Amino acid sequence: MRFLMFNITFLLLGTFAFAQHSFKGYIDNDRWQSEVYLSVIEDYRTLEGINDEQIITKVSANANGFFEFKGNQLDVTQKIYKLHVDNCSSFNQGSNHFEGHCTDSNDILFIAKSTDSITFPLSFDAQMFCDIISNNPRTAAFIKVDSLKEEMKFAYSEFRSKANRDLNNKKWFKTLQDFGEDLEEPLAELYIYAFLSDRGTQFHNYYLEDLKQNSYYDELLERLQEEYPNSSYTKQYEAELTSDKFIASPPDEQHSSFDWTYVLIGLLIASLIMNLWFVVSSRKRKAKQHIQAKDLLTKQEQNVLDLLLSDNSNKDIAEALFVSVSTVKTHVNNVYKKLNVNSRDELKSLFTN
Repeated sequence: MRFLMFNITFLLLGTFAFAQHSFKGYIDNDRWQSEVYLSVIEDYRTLEGINDEQIITKVSANANGFFEFKGNQLDVTQKIYKLHVDNCSSFNQGSNHFEGHCTDSNDILFIAKSTDSITFPLSFDAQMFCDIISNNPRTAAFIKVDSLKEEMKFAYSEFRSKANRDLNNKKWFKTLQDFGEDLEEPLAELYIYAFLSDRGTQFHNYYLEDLKQNSYYDELLERLQEEYPNSSYTKQYEAELTSDKFIASPPDEQHSSFDWTYVLIGLLIASLIMNLWFVVSSRKRKAKQHIQAKDLLTKQEQNVLDLLLSDNSNKDIAEALFVSVSTVKTHVNNVYKKLNVNSRDELKSLFTN
């Protein structure tokens, strides 16, 4: 099997006002379509699948499979990022990304910030990672967690009995939690927490029981509040933890006369506020990207862009700007190239809030 290989390099250019990043690598052109996507993960429950709202940008690999992301989009604080490739048809690609429905795709998750300088070879298919060179020891935390999870899967598969599952539940909960804490990176612990608390797995019931008596979860909240006090990750975890504690220990178990209706109302309000925050943040990020994109264009190209977004034909644009149709075509091609689009529909989609 031919492996999809990435060689990602993060470069800090200290002489610039903004930290510059450069992500470089190669993909197997015989295995994947040429487009490579870079996403930022704000919601740790959406680590799996494809989400159009998370994509920062995309580039096309050349004939040799080489691609590169460069610019200054990364945050100065650490966040979760994803590179992914897929074989969705171009006709359905937009809806596939938005709904996460692409059956033939692959990705890699990693932790990064704008000042990192990292080079590491990796294979999406084999999950083999070695010779990582980094000034940030936290970057490969997810990779280390995935390696431990592979050991766990083998332990569960050795004997498929209830007794074996119960024994392994207890063992691996403790093992994974301790491993995450030793990494000294709360985002890696969230990666483990999302896995152990997933309602769709066999671990969920054990997690609810563990939540009743294990102080680990409150301690993780304290670590998140200390390291990422205003992040979406911390706010989301705090809301989930409050909700799950209520589920794990309902009022009749606590022998309390407290009216939990107020708690439920509070959780609902917190959920609405969080959703609103995500929507507003997404729109702000998109508006910033629009401004950055327009800065790449000349004044005349910006005029052409505005007319294109208003559904004017090339002839209409030529008349409005008092230039020839051939000149308009040249400007249109330059706009497409600088904004990395191939059609008017893609252009309008890029600037649609």
